[in-house]
Amino acid sequence: MSALGLSLSILIGVSLGFFGGGGSILTVPLLVYVFGLEPKEAIASSLLIVGIASISGAAQHWRAGNVRLKDGLVFGTAGMVGAYLGGRASAFLDGGLLLLLFAAMMLLTSAAMWRGRSEPAGKSIEHTRSPLKLSLQGFAVGSFTGLVGAGGGFLIVPALALWAGLPMTAAVGTSLLIIVLKSGAGFLGYLSHVQVNYGLIAAISATAIAGSFLGSRLATRIEPADLRRAFAAFVMAMACIILVREGTLLITTVTPALPTTSPQVAFALVMLGLGILAGRSSKKAAQANSDLDYIEGAGI
Repeated sequence: MSALGLSLSILIGVSLGFFGGGGSILTVPLLVYVFGLEPKEAIASSLLIVGIASISGAAQHWRAGNVRLKDGLVFGTAGMVGAYLGGRASAFLDGGLLLLLFAAMMLLTSAAMWRGRSEPAGKSIEHTRSPLKLSLQGFAVGSFTGLVGAGGGFLIVPALALWAGLPMTAAVGTSLLIIVLKSGAGFLGYLSHVQVNYGLIAAISATAIAGSFLGSRLATRIEPADLRRAFAAFVMAMACIILVREGTLLITTVTPALPTTSPQVAFALVMLGLGILAGRSSKKAAQANSDLDYIEGAGI
């Protein structure tokens, strides 16, 4: 077991405790390039590690009153269904292609982190609450999370802020509860076709939990925008490394990975439709709130 890898595992918890997400963005590369796991085993292990580490962060936010249980269960239940199906669907995709999809999510995450999120200044946006849209977003996010083991908190937090009308602190806290639910479901989906090292998972999880306490403390001592942008730059660099290392797989895996049967085509179209629906709904929600005065949100 790598001492360097366990030391770096602290960053997983720091990310979860400070940002309410981003743990899997660090976990998968750590497991693949430091511990030497195969991509699918790394993704399955990361789902369980991030889920366990998020329990600690969710408990801390719960004590602070930042977890909205009703919204978390609506989003999380739909996310669990999507995550389980995504985990099962991964059995039909090449591990290298999953890493390329993971790197693409890292690029999107780093861009979102650098840009930051907004929160209405001194006004409530409870009128944006939509359980149906929240469920659809939960299913879409859960499906992608279960498939590649990424895209958790940094997709959940904006959805909770826009469609559940939660303030940023509550969105971050609630996202950790949702991550616990859908990470567990995604892991079960992978478990049907992937073997994992539970000893390694336990060691990394313990280290990450310690890091989550550090992350919560840093949130009160470090300017959120500064840490967010530093972390975004780090994630961007990691994504570029993965793309360079795995780029040669693009040509050899894209063609075989294209849907060829009717069920595969139908699944691809459904996922594409969910993505388009989620994007349009986010745009409409943002336009509906365009008359509000915004300030930079802390911690995301």
